[in-house]
Amino acid sequence: MDHEGVEAAVTQAFRQEWGQVVATLIRVTGDWDLAEECAQDAFAQALRRWPRDGVPGRPGAWLTTTARNRATDRLRREAVGAAKLREAALLSAPPEPDEAAAVSGVVDDRLRLMFTCCHPALAFELRVALTLRTLAGLTTAEIARAFLVSEETMSQRLVRAKRKIRKAGIPYRVPPAHLLPERTASVLGVLYLLFNEGYSASAGDALVRQGLAAEAIRLARLLVHLMPGEPEAEGLLALMLLHDARRATRIDATGELVPLAEQDRTRWDTGAIDEGVRLLETALRAGRPGPYQVQAAIAACHCIAAEAAGTDWPQIAALYGTLARLVPSPVVRLNQAVAVGMAEGPAAGLVLVDRLRESGELAGYHLLPATRADLLRRLGRADEAAEAYREALDAAGTASERSFLTRRLAQVSARSVPESPPAPRPA
Repeated sequence: MDHEGVEAAVTQAFRQEWGQVVATLIRVTGDWDLAEECAQDAFAQALRRWPRDGVPGRPGAWLTTTARNRATDRLRREAVGAAKLREAALLSAPPEPDEAAAVSGVVDDRLRLMFTCCHPALAFELRVALTLRTLAGLTTAEIARAFLVSEETMSQRLVRAKRKIRKAGIPYRVPPAHLLPERTASVLGVLYLLFNEGYSASAGDALVRQGLAAEAIRLARLLVHLMPGEPEAEGLLALMLLHDARRATRIDATGELVPLAEQDRTRWDTGAIDEGVRLLETALRAGRPGPYQVQAAIAACHCIAAEAAGTDWPQIAALYGTLARLVPSPVVRLNQAVAVGMAEGPAAGLVLVDRLRESGELAGYHLLPATRADLLRRLGRADEAAEAYREALDAAGTASERSFLTRRLAQVSARSVPESPPAPRPA
């Protein structure tokens, strides 16, 4: 195989096997830094040896063995007394399933690592950073860029996370059955945040960070594979796929944001939509609906509509009502107001938005004045809409959002307010 072919094989192996290699080494050494360093060494050796020896039939097994051997050598060189020698000997011993794994029936090291990274004892930002570093294999610099902090700041966060795991004695295991619901929610929450930050960035020049969204989808697929029959995991993956199916149409060729109603639906990824709908149907059959399943159902309503005018807004408004009961969040109520504004008319939506505005719960959140501005625009109240667009512009976090709001502001300032579209009828 030529050099380019080997590089491609190593890159593919990195994406598929990094988390497994690191997870295995953490289990057998208990040393997170050593595990990452030896995994990196194994991939470097692959680049040197595979051009000569050929790509092995089982790249993951080759990489894991190479990394384990490297860890054994490191521990032997650094051994001080019998305790370190015994630690080195553990690397060649067959793994013993922990008690929690015996209870849950799940023994995959990646799942252990995912639950450890997302342990509730860690601050949420630390869970996210640690998941990206250990399971996805992103460098500290890449994670820092993704969340718009310095590499030094992100490095400190990772050090704090690992120190917290050691000092708090956080176990490297899948939790026992009675703790699974709580811990699974934490894992899902981290993956959801990763996807959202990639799909619709909170700050910076780019609205979409596809690399981050792709990693979230990959990890969600892994979780569904490792926890078959968990409906909220299936619901989250369905939600990600249904949103990601529209990715190519959310930004135009000049980098401008394209509203959902104006997106070219012929360019949506029908394969991702079909897979998302199938996953959602499977999850719902379990009879345990949760927030991610409801959000996926909302996304499916958008994706299966052949055109914007055919969107079932009454159904979406009802689903947001369900979601608001499951997740009593002001952001959910804002989205519910948007749906009501489409199903019953902008005046009805504006009533709900103004209640949120008066409550102060979303102060500083740019989508509140942006939503209010759009409803006012549709009602023909141009001066009030312009004021709301200016408020939204002051709080918007990305260049593409600011550009979109600037265009809307220019429209209402020129009094070029289009007529309100008729509310779609129930399907």
